[in-house]
Amino acid sequence: MTKEKFNEVIDFAIQGEKDAVVFYRELQEKSKFQAQKEMLKEYEDMEKGHVIVLENIRKRGLQNIAVKEVTNLNISEYLVDAEPSADMDYQDILIIAMKKEEQAQKLYTNLAGNFPGTELETLFLKLASEEAEHKLQFETLYDEHVLKEN
Repeated sequence: MTKEKFNEVIDFAIQGEKDAVVFYRELQEKSKFQAQKEMLKEYEDMEKGHVIVLENIRKRGLQNIAVKEVTNLNISEYLVDAEPSADMDYQDILIIAMKKEEQAQKLYTNLAGNFPGTELETLFLKLASEEAEHKLQFETLYDEHVLKEN
């Protein structure tokens, strides 16, 4: 793969992570409760961390990337999308965040399929795994605070 193509792929992934930073920042602004804002700030910071990781990969190349297997509770696959709004509740926030992470995971998994047997496949599978981990965290909160209350 040429250096230009590699940088193009890294730029694409970085832009996706920057979009996620903005997404979580905007969701914080629409949240009513401080605890929700703090949780969403943590996810904003995680996405900022992904940008740093990708920039480091651009500088140093791909080294020792391990892809972690993540459990899928499959909760988000059975939920209808919710839209961010000023009157959203905790359940809405969790659904919106789950769906966002699910989409990111699918994107990275699909991108990995474009580079079979390469370091880029490993990179995208690693990113997909991290997004799956975020999705699992939101699904777990949803299971504990929404499904168990009903």
